[in-house]
Amino acid sequence: MNKRSVLERIRGGLIVSCQAVEGEPLHGADTMTKMALAAKMGGAVGIRANGAEDIRRIKACTELPVIGIVKRVYEDSEVYITSTLREVEEVVEAGADIVAVDATMRRRPGNLSTSAFLERVKREFPDIVLMADISTLEEGIMAEQSGADVVASTMAGYTAYSRPSAGPDLALVANLVNTLTVSVVAEGRIRRPEEAKACIELGCWAVVVGSAITRPQDITRDFVEEIRKAISR
Repeated sequence: MNKRSVLERIRGGLIVSCQAVEGEPLHGADTMTKMALAAKMGGAVGIRANGAEDIRRIKACTELPVIGIVKRVYEDSEVYITSTLREVEEVVEAGADIVAVDATMRRRPGNLSTSAFLERVKREFPDIVLMADISTLEEGIMAEQSGADVVASTMAGYTAYSRPSAGPDLALVANLVNTLTVSVVAEGRIRRPEEAKACIELGCWAVVVGSAITRPQDITRDFVEEIRKAISR
């Protein structure tokens, strides 16, 4: 698919993030592929997946557009979502339709600036749809200027300098939509259907939801905490 057709397929829809890191009970391509198939049955228009094997399996089984990432920890950086060209290449080779990278201003592995990294990615992989995961409006503007095709609010509240919030940062989403010319995707702390609806009403191209759908340990914890509140009264 070309860039335009990829973006049109996800327009106005729900993308489900199907991820489980090593050590979690649902970790593994078999489980994540089943999770992605369930999301497709529910009407998801795309999947966000972590790791080459998960990307390949989910894309083959669901035939939905896949936003691909590789999470890898580097000792010299807080950035761990597709943070170097090594991870970008892995995502591209796995066949992801969109490559998502951390585009925050934090120090990257090798001390490469984020703008230089994005420009290098676009130069070496000119045909990919590049999604920039940002935490502030300034990062979104920088990402667009550096060649990102899509900007996502994924990292809002997850950097030390961005505004903390219990729910999605709708103010940031609105500012991104009103300021940028590239497509804006809402992601991060979206837990209720009403919040996803609000993001679309603000003008987002699409909405990504993860934990509220695909992380049963987190969903269970929310229920347990509310029950404990009732008991402690």
